Amino acid sequence: MAARTLGEERSAIRRWAVRRMYLLWTIAAAGFAADQITKAIAAVVVEGHEPRHPLGGAVTFTAFRNSGAAGSFAPRATLVFTLLAIVVLVLIARVAPSIRSTGWAVGLGLIFAGAGGNLADRIFRTPGFGRGAVLDFIQLGESGIFNLADQCVTAGSAVVLIQAFRGVPMRTVVTSGLGSRALER
Repeated sequence: MAARTLGEERSAIRRWAVRRMYLLWTIAAAGFAADQITKAIAAVVVEGHEPRHPLGGAVTFTAFRNSGAAGSFAPRATLVFTLLAIVVLVLIARVAPSIRSTGWAVGLGLIFAGAGGNLADRIFRTPGFGRGAVLDFIQLGESGIFNLADQCVTAGSAVVLIQAFRGVPMRTVVTSGLGSRALER
């Protein structure tokens, strides 16, 4: 097998990056859609009704409007969480074109989906723009009440932490002789 030139190597890396970027945006869109659809269903079926306990009570569907962060932390800081979500979304959008790792693409796509899902609630739900409350409606056992966006952020953060602890770079610098093997982590 003939050695690839630096130009061929860069072209291969660009193709790899485009695939990772598509993966990130596909996961972000799917997670965002699933979150918004389930919240729309919960707003009609769960909110204003008695809690439902399928699976022998292991899961409870009950509506809770959360103006704070996870676990109703800082309920009066809705505007802060709105701005924080916007910053997270902008940062992920800026690094998305340079992602070279499947793991980083999955993790950041999930975080984008979750931050975007809860941001949509904060922007469009009552009491008003940037101050809306997130609809939480799933409870496992005696845990806190959450939604799919929260789980996307949690899972995405876990993936990103695993990637970081493994030493997997988010972006890869091309150096002659490394080849695309450096991208396969």
